[in-house]
Amino acid sequence: MALAEAGPARVVRSGQKDELYRSGLRSGAGAALHGLAGAKKWLEWRREIELLSDVAYFVLTTLSGYQTLGEEYVNIVQVDSTKKRVPSFLRRAVFISLHTVVPYYLEKGLLHLEHELQLEADGARTLQSNPALGLSSRTLIRNWIQRQVRELTEQQKKITLQIVYVLKQSFPLLHRLHLAVFYIHGTFYHLSKRIAGIRYLRFGGLQEDQSIRSSYRFLGIISLFHLLLTIGVQMYSFKQKQRARQEWKLHRSLAPQKNMTKEKATGRHSRCTLCLEERRHTTATPCGHLFCWECITEWCNTRTECPLCREKFHPQKLIYLRHYQM
Repeated sequence: MALAEAGPARVVRSGQKDELYRSGLRSGAGAALHGLAGAKKWLEWRREIELLSDVAYFVLTTLSGYQTLGEEYVNIVQVDSTKKRVPSFLRRAVFISLHTVVPYYLEKGLLHLEHELQLEADGARTLQSNPALGLSSRTLIRNWIQRQVRELTEQQKKITLQIVYVLKQSFPLLHRLHLAVFYIHGTFYHLSKRIAGIRYLRFGGLQEDQSIRSSYRFLGIISLFHLLLTIGVQMYSFKQKQRARQEWKLHRSLAPQKNMTKEKATGRHSRCTLCLEERRHTTATPCGHLFCWECITEWCNTRTECPLCREKFHPQKLIYLRHYQM
């Protein structure tokens, strides 16, 4: 039987079908755990059950040398970079690890690291109060991260927290970039398959119409344009935020005593809930709460929500009350 390179439409349908079956497997395993152990254990182990379900799906199909249900649905088969042999056992194992295990531990590691760095700011909140962290993650990842965080200086902790924030923002952008490249070239739908060097050949059925490939290329170009636009907006927002901070520092250096005199006259109601001192350069969030400009902008470096009511907002929505008297 003649084999030819699989087009992007078949690869996408295969991925969607696999995701459908994986979702059903995760749902069934979660429901079984919920029924046996209760809601609390389900919340603690939910992410681990999803990981084990995904690993089981690919071990029983790809690692065992069989097609996945999605690949069987569209008649495609995995091959290595030579397009003449099926991927080796090691190559398939690397793909499964990159597709399931690595994202899980990367997500958990960043989550724990961010949580550890914010413990001083949110002293009333604990790791155990967050079900997303998971029980096994608390025992396997948290202890190692805690030891590393304790060795950092305050400045290093601040820089590390900013790096974690950048990484969390970058991963979705990287995924969108890779998806746009796939739409244009039609080769690797998943980043894990690109790293492992796993391609697809089709057998049987009609050849994919050239207009379909052209449509995917056009979609890829639009996706790239939208991604660049998103990055541009984020960079503009970051520059606006930096500019506002510089203007505030300049204003503080020119007239520090004037604002201090005005705001100290209002008494205990003018205290900032972040620094617990008299508010300096009063700034309002969109939800109406008041803080020092420096305090709330420092807070927004890592969390874009109100410290009091937790309402989400963009940092550029902060309002500096230049002549505020209360």
